[in-house]
Amino acid sequence: MLFSLAFRNLARNFRRTLAMVLTIGIGTGALLVFKGFNVGIMNQYRDNTIHARYGHGQINMKGYHNSVYEKPWKHWIEDYGSLKENLAKVPGVKLLFPRVNFFALLTNGEMNISGKGQGVDGKAEFSFFNTLNIVEGKNLSNEKEGIILGKGLARALNAKIGDRITVLGSTIYGSMNAVDTYVTGVFHTGSKEFDDSVFRIQLDLAHLLLDTKKVESVSLGMKGLGLWENIENFVADSDIDLESIPFHVLDKVYYQHSVDWLDAQFGVIQIIILVIVILGIFNTVSTSILERRQEVGNLRANGESRIEVLKLFSNEGFLVGVFGAFFGIFVVYAINLSFLKDGILMPPAPGLTRQFHVKIELQEWMAVQTFIIGTVTSFVATFLASLRVINQKISDLLRSV
Repeated sequence: MLFSLAFRNLARNFRRTLAMVLTIGIGTGALLVFKGFNVGIMNQYRDNTIHARYGHGQINMKGYHNSVYEKPWKHWIEDYGSLKENLAKVPGVKLLFPRVNFFALLTNGEMNISGKGQGVDGKAEFSFFNTLNIVEGKNLSNEKEGIILGKGLARALNAKIGDRITVLGSTIYGSMNAVDTYVTGVFHTGSKEFDDSVFRIQLDLAHLLLDTKKVESVSLGMKGLGLWENIENFVADSDIDLESIPFHVLDKVYYQHSVDWLDAQFGVIQIIILVIVILGIFNTVSTSILERRQEVGNLRANGESRIEVLKLFSNEGFLVGVFGAFFGIFVVYAINLSFLKDGILMPPAPGLTRQFHVKIELQEWMAVQTFIIGTVTSFVATFLASLRVINQKISDLLRSV
């Protein structure tokens, strides 16, 4: 009965109701957009880290990641074939990427530049590491003698696609060795230090240069984000002395520190937005109730008790909150699916030199949370304003204009 009467009261004064619904809708919509933007940036950082450099994590010999060795190849994984078979049986494992890192000298016959090489399985990595920004040519795939260079390294060598580059290095036994390659692509990660020094060649070519079949580490592509625990359990039960390192530890400086910093910053901004939204809704709803003091006086004069009037107005506040919050969420979803489906173009983040798109990633828990905030705020504002009005004398209420 009260809900029906409250709904008719709202419909009777459409302009006033519309103003309150729009205020609540804009407030809850703004809060929902900010939450979606926040999640979008965090996920963008995460996906770039996973699909450009590290995968979901890597496996290497225990203690290797945090140690510096004079002869690091003595601490590499020897029997990769056996490890590969066992890892393939772990639930959630989709792809395996054996790698070796080494230092070498690159020469094009005119100049020599030192760099940090990565021997990778180009064919396996081609589809998974799809966020590596290739600015010229293409990523490594089936090219047996292909090499891709960081943008700064390519500029220093004045290298173009198809140019021959000789990689000079030493084998694990100390003798000099060299392999001939040709440039297939140039990449740009946005990290100047990385782009100025790193190059990638095929793992078989790196093994030939180093004269070994060992692998330094094995990066993994999982079927989902929550499956790394399976790898940790595998390592714990393994006969080999291994360690597993998730991607957020491998890239702690760029990824984890950036995410922690952004999370703290967004937390403060979210509190500010939340306070502004709540105050805006509270002010609009309270003003609407105060304008209806004469109506409250008439109800009281006709025998309605304070509690009944309070219930009526509280129900109105609840309904307005429901309509407003639903309207705000609906509009945000509609805009996100139409005008913002490609995301928002953002300037380079700290440590990067290229722009990137951030999608507004709306999730169910966000919609529920903002819906509750909008509805509860409207209800509380109406309740408090009504409480203030109904405690006035009937004569004072009837004289109100």
